[in-house]
Amino acid sequence: MKKKTLVIGASTNPARYSNMAIKKLISKQQPVVALGLREGEVEGIHITKEKDLFQDIDTVTLYVGPKNQPEYYEYLVVLNPKRVIFNPGTENPELYKILEQNNIEYQNACTLVMLGTNQY
Repeated sequence: MKKKTLVIGASTNPARYSNMAIKKLISKQQPVVALGLREGEVEGIHITKEKDLFQDIDTVTLYVGPKNQPEYYEYLVVLNPKRVIFNPGTENPELYKILEQNNIEYQNACTLVMLGTNQY
């Protein structure tokens, strides 16, 4: 099943996990959009700096640490994805509460592992 994914914390740096996740999502033929600190491109996917109101986001996968997440709280609620994946190092109990209050599921997981083991 195709699940449109928003990668928050996207980077053009191939050593970054967000970059690897974009490539893996593409290889699994999952639609992907990307938001990062700098504009750029990964495998034909444009990374925007603007918090665009993307339509039909199923999953948001976070690659932004907890101290930098507050600026995304309202944005995530407005996007209303089905789920948010907190990759290792992004866990945030404050954001969990906000998501729960808005009936948005969340998981502490690794997007790359989930994709690699067909659990995405």
